Amino acid sequence: MLMLDRRSAVPLAEQIEAGLRALIEAGRLAPGVRLTSIRQLAAQLAVSPNTVVSAYDRLMADGVIESRGTAGYFVCETGPAWVHDGLLEAGEEQDAVWLAQQSHDQPAGVLLASSGALPPAWLEDAVPASLVHRALAQCVGGMAARCPPQGLPALRERLAMLMRSNGVAVDASRVLTTQGGTQAIDLICRALLQPGDAVVVEDPGYHLLFGRLRQARVRIVPVARGPEGLDLQQLEAACIEHRPRLMFVQSVLHNPTGWSCSAANLHRVLMLAERHDVLIAEDDAHGQLHPGQPTRLAQLSGLARVVYYSSFCKVLSPALRMGWLAAEPELLKPLLREKMYSILTTPALNEQVLLQVLSTGRLRKHIERLQQKLGLARVVAARQLRQAGIVLDHPAEGGLWLWGRVPDGVDLGLLTRDAYRNGILLAGGTTFRAEPAPADGHLRFNVVYSQHVRLAEYLSQRLQAVQAASAALGRLAAAGSASSS
Repeated sequence: MLMLDRRSAVPLAEQIEAGLRALIEAGRLAPGVRLTSIRQLAAQLAVSPNTVVSAYDRLMADGVIESRGTAGYFVCETGPAWVHDGLLEAGEEQDAVWLAQQSHDQPAGVLLASSGALPPAWLEDAVPASLVHRALAQCVGGMAARCPPQGLPALRERLAMLMRSNGVAVDASRVLTTQGGTQAIDLICRALLQPGDAVVVEDPGYHLLFGRLRQARVRIVPVARGPEGLDLQQLEAACIEHRPRLMFVQSVLHNPTGWSCSAANLHRVLMLAERHDVLIAEDDAHGQLHPGQPTRLAQLSGLARVVYYSSFCKVLSPALRMGWLAAEPELLKPLLREKMYSILTTPALNEQVLLQVLSTGRLRKHIERLQQKLGLARVVAARQLRQAGIVLDHPAEGGLWLWGRVPDGVDLGLLTRDAYRNGILLAGGTTFRAEPAPADGHLRFNVVYSQHVRLAEYLSQRLQAVQAASAALGRLAAAGSASSS
């Protein structure tokens, strides 16, 4: 039985983690043993379920325990040791596709400190099995059911209602379902761009977008992204010089920085887009995690000149792979055609499951829980990263990311490679740049995984070693200068 010291300065989640780790290392919880469920352990210890979730998350990140879906949590059979499997060729680390793969492969024992995903434990209760069974019963024809290419009418109406709750005036006829935000980007590239077109992107920005645009053989035009939004002077200059066909913008909880655009910045972006006849693709894949009421381009424009897209893959279920986009009819029609050319339609069962989630009100409650958990994780992660030597110039106001900077003199390439070989995934700023930027000293931090003491200890040790080496070199240089004089 675990014992907690409620007078201790050590947080309860860390006490639970340490206690379970000690039981496992002592052999009292053998490999393969099923752990007490989150709710049961929370009741036994008189703590909140979130506290137990945090402890389990830390142990999972270290490869000590594993989640087996509805079966529960089990002590890992092979222990927490992590060995590089050698399947990746040299130089592939920090590649955008490689980084995304890590989030989905979730290799055992690797602390996904820069991952783009929430821990599986945070999403397990979002779509219960009973709801999936109910959705299957609603499919006319069962597993032989077909889905309209634009999406189930009832689901599209629910998605339109969701958008209207965010101030975006839209009806179901302007909504198209997709297999996540990645497919929405692909459809936009296929339907709205031609080789040679100029496309404005945020810099830094979403790392997988740049590769897809290169596949489309368009001209990528980077514009600096700051805490308030796009650099308006750079954007206007880019519009005059390059006459872009399209620009991609993440208005809310930008990836990788976590920043959200100000309303004033978005107004100016819309004015420039109208003046220079530029379409806007607004990426809102993370917007649901914002704890407030942020402003969106689609809200300000009423979808005029804006193709809006979002996803449930991050916040609800990566297994469903469901998202959607919304646009005016003249833009939606070619997007629908490209969807039919590529996949014909999204799966009817997936759409029915999502419809059940939206119809029962589960999504709102689930999102509120995620926002609360992320808020707590953000405080802990920011404190520990700062103590380890990471500079957080403009911490985001919500969501999954913190955009941190290492001290001057740190070779970020060496740091990220060394971290990975020590079982810690760190993504450097160059991964999120539209063009090579070897001097970028930033790291993207996932606030959930970056709470772990293991990351803080690693960064503190490495950064202190670099600072000590720099100081020693400085003393040698000073001594050499003094002797020569």
